[in-house]
Amino acid sequence: MYELDSAALLDERTLVLNRSWAVVSVTTVRRALGMVYRRVARVIAPETYETHDFDSWATLSSARGGPCVRTVSLRIRVPEAVVLLRYDGLPQARVPFSRKNLFRRDNFTCQYCGHRRPAEDLSIDHLVPRARGGRSSWENCVLACLECNLRKGDGTPEEAGLRLIRKPSRPRWAPYLSVAVGRRKASWDRFVSERYWNVELEP
Repeated sequence: MYELDSAALLDERTLVLNRSWAVVSVTTVRRALGMVYRRVARVIAPETYETHDFDSWATLSSARGGPCVRTVSLRIRVPEAVVLLRYDGLPQARVPFSRKNLFRRDNFTCQYCGHRRPAEDLSIDHLVPRARGGRSSWENCVLACLECNLRKGDGTPEEAGLRLIRKPSRPRWAPYLSVAVGRRKASWDRFVSERYWNVELEP
């Protein structure tokens, strides 16, 4: 279908909203254009937030700048966001507990002293030690620098005189968390809370 300026454009990210304009996922430009072409979704113009079908978006693209995908006869601007026409649901998902996700949640920051450190200078600390039945879970684990972890030892934070800067909890799942900070679009800020952009994740 497409003659591309660059294959990389089709692998860029497009925000997907449900019919109520709530974020449900992030997809590739390739899939987003396919949904618009099949009339499953409409493109949201980032300047006006007006919606467009494939034909009106192609017409608008010819008069506007920005990165474009070329077809045999058209220049189609890369969509930054699309809205689904018939889907009202929200994704049901939970963030799996893992070392990688714990580092993301705590932003590579010791949860006792508040200092941000390289990964090799941080450890995973169990608030209730495993020797006392503490579980490896979102609510019982935090990142700690080596100094604070040594100070805490095998006790609880209270016993060591340490205070948490934030109570640990399971992160709220959001599909856009899988997008690196450098790849987000300014037009997404209307739909995505700024708090979800405080950790740089992998592309």
